[in-house]
Amino acid sequence: MRYEFDALLYRWSARRELWTFVDVPADAGREIREVVGALAGGFGAVRVDARIGATTFRTSIFPGADGTYVLPVKRAVRDAEGLVLDALVRGVAIELVDH
Repeated sequence: MRYEFDALLYRWSARRELWTFVDVPADAGREIREVVGALAGGFGAVRVDARIGATTFRTSIFPGADGTYVLPVKRAVRDAEGLVLDALVRGVAIELVDH
């Protein structure tokens, strides 16, 4: 399963740590949740291969507060692609690894 979308890059802070995410669209999140079901890892994590621009990386998406998923975007990816907070990231792609 592969999804491509545009999403806003935002920062979320938890326990002194700063995390940067984009949200997976709600319709894709519902479909992923149906397919993955009980097979998700700890915290409901789902392994994905991701691409933003020319940068590819393996990570996990995590259930968000609104019932869909969030994709973490590490500093190395943000730097390589010139991404800035609170800006639209175009052409985000994710593909489920284990399903």
